[in-house]
Amino acid sequence: MPESVAVLSDIHGVLPALEAVLAEPDVRAADTVVLTGDLAAGPLPGRTLDALAALGGRAVWVGGNADRELVAYRRGARAALPDPIAPWAAEQLRAEQVELLASLPASATLPVGGLGQVYFCHATPRADDETVLVDAAPGRWAEVLGGLGPQVETVVLGHTHMPFARLTHGRLVVNPGSVGMPYGRPGAHWALLGAGGVALRRTAYDYGAACARIAAESGYAGAAAWADEYVWARNSAEDALAAFGD
Repeated sequence: MPESVAVLSDIHGVLPALEAVLAEPDVRAADTVVLTGDLAAGPLPGRTLDALAALGGRAVWVGGNADRELVAYRRGARAALPDPIAPWAAEQLRAEQVELLASLPASATLPVGGLGQVYFCHATPRADDETVLVDAAPGRWAEVLGGLGPQVETVVLGHTHMPFARLTHGRLVVNPGSVGMPYGRPGAHWALLGAGGVALRRTAYDYGAACARIAAESGYAGAAAWADEYVWARNSAEDALAAFGD
């Protein structure tokens, strides 16, 4: 049973943000690093996956909707994707990286010291593209979590890029936020789980240097504008809540 688990979600190919988190002492010391999806759809997709692969056996991988969409595009099952950067990102992946994303499970369950059985998924236990927010009504939470067995004490999910932890229907639900595309304030958001409970963490890094690096190294035509919007978190949490709300 891992005593400490770092959770990294929604990296979206932002390698400078990922590198900053991987350098955190608590991440380096964690028994397990769980990756809860939307890993590569962004400006530095292949190198981001390489950095994650270097975690080796410490990593537990879960797929997200953006990962699934990259695979579908590369395999010709989709002619277009809603995110403008995604088709470009899909074409940057090596064949084995496409197969890696295709193989990712929709969920993983691990016992974590202090938190019991923890269920990890990308968006909700029902779908990798379903949205549920921290302020969703109790009935909505009951609907979203209703398929889980009573042994699951904690649920960790991502997708909305906004960190939170709340109790609902006897379970602790945690969203670590986004490493690469945060809403509300800049920084690489992640979570640390263990005997001490849940810690929502934010790693600050040099955002200006990250934007310059992405613009220089990405190859995506709109990389500079993309990095300016998302690395600097130009979209507020309030904007996101209004966009994603029921």
